[in-house]
Amino acid sequence: MSTLFSHFFSKINQIAPQEEDFTEVLSAIALTPKTLYFRGKLPENVSKNGKTCRPKTVAIVGSRHNTRYGQEVAYKLAYELGKRDVVVVSGLAYGIDTVAHKGCLAAHGTTIAVLGTRIDHIYPRNHVKVAEEIVRTGGAVISEYAPGDMTDAPLAPGEAIRYGEKWVSFEKLSENNSGQAVLFPDRPYDERRLEPKFSFLWRNRLISGLSDIVVVVEAAEKSGSLNTASHALEQGRTVYAVPGNITNPYSQGCNKLIRQGALPYTEPDDILRELFPEEYVEKQRQLRRNKLVGDTDVETLVLQAVAEGYRSGDKIMAVTKLPPEVFNQTVTLLEIKGRLQALGMNNWGLA
Repeated sequence: MSTLFSHFFSKINQIAPQEEDFTEVLSAIALTPKTLYFRGKLPENVSKNGKTCRPKTVAIVGSRHNTRYGQEVAYKLAYELGKRDVVVVSGLAYGIDTVAHKGCLAAHGTTIAVLGTRIDHIYPRNHVKVAEEIVRTGGAVISEYAPGDMTDAPLAPGEAIRYGEKWVSFEKLSENNSGQAVLFPDRPYDERRLEPKFSFLWRNRLISGLSDIVVVVEAAEKSGSLNTASHALEQGRTVYAVPGNITNPYSQGCNKLIRQGALPYTEPDDILRELFPEEYVEKQRQLRRNKLVGDTDVETLVLQAVAEGYRSGDKIMAVTKLPPEVFNQTVTLLEIKGRLQALGMNNWGLA
């Protein structure tokens, strides 16, 4: 373990989800985690228009075996989100997950890594440096799996304990599907283990649960990223998928999601429009206002007349009181500039 890692990861914080504003949303998901462990700092609520609210949060997930296309898409999206102070959540895995963390970090944004391992065990090990940077720059590394030396911690999904020769999983110890495992006080267990085959799948519900939107960048037909998307849909989150080449096996999962109703992702504005609809509406209003302003007063008169619903040249000349020669010259210039389009029979429309 590097010196930097030791310094920044010296403290493990332990909370119930409802104790922090950022993690409180996990209280409403199926199989709510009883305890969360994290290193670093959880995002705080932000002030907007005199109100405080949870920061916008987007999960970016995808294949561990990404293509160059997937890498470019994930990095650009994470970078643009980071620039807008949107928290980016992913799983610190190989491939798209780590690309997303790095893209957000490059934009000086805040990113959260949700582990499928114990909080004191970063996997893969060569991603320790990325974890260090996440913590150093104000983000956090989170897990629902207690440190290995915390033997009395509540059991979490994906864990099992051994009584003598018999291993008992979390699911078998859960009462009434409440997600709260029972550790028998009169029967101390002999050993406790994490089952990675299940723990990484269970952690996906936390990635989606923390997020407003989940974006699947690349995924094979059978992929953990599709598991995250499934959790997201169950939790009422919006799911986007990046369309891909139909011959690329790592796009088959995304294309399948789109066929099943996921929204196709084409550019960062797809996500930003949903996160900040009021800004998008104002931007559209400004664009419409700009379309009604010409380079001259006469051009503005013509554009505004067309915007009000006048189409024929005769009607436009009547309301603008422009002589035919000025009108003809003006509409010709506006058509050349791409501001007006000829509809035929001396009718005009906004381009």
